[in-house]
Amino acid sequence: MKTHSDRLPIVSFHLASFVSDFLQLTKFRLAISVVFSSLAGYLLAVDRVEISTLTGLFFGGFAMVGASNAFNQWIEKDKDALMDRTKNRPLPAGRLNNSTAILIASLLTLAGIYILNNINFKTAIFGAVSLLIYTCIYTPLKSVTPLSVFVGAFPGAIPFMLGWVAATGSFGIEPGVLFMVQFFWQFPHFWAIGWMMDEDYKKAGFKMLPTGNPDQATAFLMVFYTFWTIIISVMPYTQYTGELSLSVGAVILLILIGIYFLYYALKLMHNKTKETARRLMFTSIVYISLLQIIYVIDKWM
Repeated sequence: MKTHSDRLPIVSFHLASFVSDFLQLTKFRLAISVVFSSLAGYLLAVDRVEISTLTGLFFGGFAMVGASNAFNQWIEKDKDALMDRTKNRPLPAGRLNNSTAILIASLLTLAGIYILNNINFKTAIFGAVSLLIYTCIYTPLKSVTPLSVFVGAFPGAIPFMLGWVAATGSFGIEPGVLFMVQFFWQFPHFWAIGWMMDEDYKKAGFKMLPTGNPDQATAFLMVFYTFWTIIISVMPYTQYTGELSLSVGAVILLILIGIYFLYYALKLMHNKTKETARRLMFTSIVYISLLQIIYVIDKWM
């Protein structure tokens, strides 16, 4: 006869499997990086940190990003099954069913809006708008037009500015600049991913590259948007961005990491290989992370 202790390993295994699938469904690592952007935006806006607001922004932001990713995977489950990169996700692999995925996404949405609304109403509105654009416009457009990347850049740029709105309850030039930095940055970042995964995306019918192919024109556009990301990143030094400002030292550091970013964009335009695109993608992640860290350290030093 089986005892209670005999059944524990089975229960633990199922729980561990569900947690793993939950993390994949919500794209945990991506969600955390997005939340990091929000927290950076918050720290740029305040002189004194309120732990309750910071905590709410963390959990509310994670819930909204996780919900967006869960809805996205539910909508694209059939297409995900066609791609090597995504075919082992919980829905196409059959480890989660549609009802469970929708329930998780819905509960995260409600929780996220509730938590963000407790910070202030505008934060909740921006969070909800981000989710709606991502799931209802960007996701279906991916298989229709390369302009989906342009549309997707709007919800993708909201987190950095969301932290400022959470801190101040208002939208002005400061969160606008934070929005623009992350908006322009997304084009070389996601086109680099699109370049790497071009064959896989085409299996599912996704149109991710601006020209439809990993060619010279696409590479040029990646260099173009990288350049403008760097220019916008140093705008706070001009003193025309309200309370958002930068020191000379911060500007020098931003230019240096910008050159590092631009170098790999130019290298891709020269080499036009998947490996170079991969390097650009990783470089873009390093760039935006260091940019946010430099902004915050410069503010608090």
